Amino acid sequence: MTTQERQEYAAQLKRGMNCCQAVLVAFADKLGKSEDELKLLGSGFGSGMGTMEGTCGALVGAVMVSSMLSPQSETMKNSRAIISRFKELCSATICRDLKGIGTGKILCSCENCVRNAVLTETGTVQARKPAKPKVTLSELRKRKACYYQK
Repeated sequence: MTTQERQEYAAQLKRGMNCCQAVLVAFADKLGKSEDELKLLGSGFGSGMGTMEGTCGALVGAVMVSSMLSPQSETMKNSRAIISRFKELCSATICRDLKGIGTGKILCSCENCVRNAVLTETGTVQARKPAKPKVTLSELRKRKACYYQK
């Protein structure tokens, strides 16, 4: 699928789901997850995290996709690049600002936010595969490094 096809597919998906879900599902073929899993993952991120006060769901979806496809060592760098490019294309990153709440001036429609999120992610993580961890959990424990443990 070309980037343009993926953008249009995401925009079509947006008609039946939130912005984050549309971006995630548009990359289902690369993520190795079912559409249902991706919709569930993105369900709380629509409408600026449900309040229009938070980050645009499409942008969150692009960062999620990048995080799943990038080596961990590149995640933060890729996230910064995606956010910067998205802001350049859409003029804002907060849902309320994008939708013109309070100003009456819509900066970017949801469909175009989704298209731009696909574009920003695609340009950052061209066909990379997830990296294998360089250090095992047991090695981290021996080093007493930071890790999450239930």
